[in-house]
Amino acid sequence: MNEVKEAPRRAVFLDRDGVLNLPVLRDGKPFPPASRAQLEISPGAPEALAALREAGFLLYVVTNQPDVARGVQTQAGVEEIHRAMREMLPVDGFYICYHDDRDHCACRKPKPGMLLAAAAEHGISLDESFLVGDRWRDVEAGQRAGVRTVWLDSGYQERAPATTPDARVTSIGEAAAWILREAHNRRLRQ
Repeated sequence: MNEVKEAPRRAVFLDRDGVLNLPVLRDGKPFPPASRAQLEISPGAPEALAALREAGFLLYVVTNQPDVARGVQTQAGVEEIHRAMREMLPVDGFYICYHDDRDHCACRKPKPGMLLAAAAEHGISLDESFLVGDRWRDVEAGQRAGVRTVWLDSGYQERAPATTPDARVTSIGEAAAWILREAHNRRLRQ
C-alpha cells in the first residue's frame, strides 16, 4: 500500500506597517497608523496576498506594536486596526508583540518568537516558509526562525539589515512574485 506523503504546510509571515499598510512617515522614519481612519492598505497588497493564498501559503501577520507598552496606543486600538485589515486582506491571523525592548520578551522582533509560535500552532514547515518585512528587525527574526527573508526596502532613514536577506524588493507585489518563483523552482528541484 502506497502512502501519499502530505506536502508540508507553508506560510508567508508578513510584517504589518510598511508591508501590508502604508506607514506614517516622520523625518524619514516609519510609524504605525494611530487609528482605523489612518489605515491605508499598501498598493497591490490584496492582489499579492490573494496570489500567495492561491499558491497554498498560509498568511500570518507578525508585528511589533511597542506603542502599547509605551502608552501611546491601546491594545483595543491595535485590535480595531486588525479587524479592518481582516476585512480588506486574506490573512489567516495575527501574532502581535505589545512589548518594548526593555521588556526582554521572546516575541519582539528581531527575536523569532512570533514565527516559532505560529509554526508550532499551525504545523508550519519553517524551511518551506518566507518572511516579508521592511526593517532590519524583520529580516533578523526571519533568519533566526529559519525562513527565507524578503526585505521590502522603502528607503527609510534608519539602519538596513546587518545580514543579507534572500531578496530585496520595493513592493509587496514584487515580494509575492519572488516568493512564488522561489516556491515553484523549489518544487521543480524536489
